Amino acid sequence: MKRKSVSQKSVSIKHIIISKPTEKPAAPISLQLKNFLALAAAANVDFIFQKGFREIKAPDNEDLSFDYAMEIPGKEFEIWFLVKSQKENYASYQRSIGNKNTAQANPDSLYIGMGTAQAKAFTGDNNYLMRNIPLKHLAKYNGDAGRTYLLNLPDEPVTKHYKYALLLTLQKDHTGTILAVCFSNEKGPEFFKDIDKASSCIKFKQ
Repeated sequence: MKRKSVSQKSVSIKHIIISKPTEKPAAPISLQLKNFLALAAAANVDFIFQKGFREIKAPDNEDLSFDYAMEIPGKEFEIWFLVKSQKENYASYQRSIGNKNTAQANPDSLYIGMGTAQAKAFTGDNNYLMRNIPLKHLAKYNGDAGRTYLLNLPDEPVTKHYKYALLLTLQKDHTGTILAVCFSNEKGPEFFKDIDKASSCIKFKQ
């Protein structure tokens, strides 16, 4: 039997097509998230959606107005976000220095009024515990100041009948403000574990 030559049996390497692994297409982002990311960028805020959460519609009405919201499926826990750029306010404040007619409050302290007003709006009174956020914890968010408000909530449809909330305000001087509210029907260790999980999704840029 005549032996076939190697050239007859083999296929030239240049004719082999090596297929590249197909890249998984990026998940489409919602209009709500797209708008929130734009607001966050304006306030020098980084936001990364965390695994284990699901987007929900943020309240935006005459009673409550937030930019973004998400929940942990299967658990009674959700978080609402509000971000504000203070860059224009700070520039205006600087221009007003020394002029009694146009004097303005320093916007670097606006986080205090925002947090207190929102806490009262949720509780209907002063039924909350307020604390300043220590500097070592502010470093995690690249913030300069902040407060927490532990709230006992009245049974209201506007807050989906949740019993408790932890409201946080974070300030980056001359830059922006972050306000976040975490809701739960339990006030035990699991609530604070969920808060810690949610907290890693947002911070100010360096």
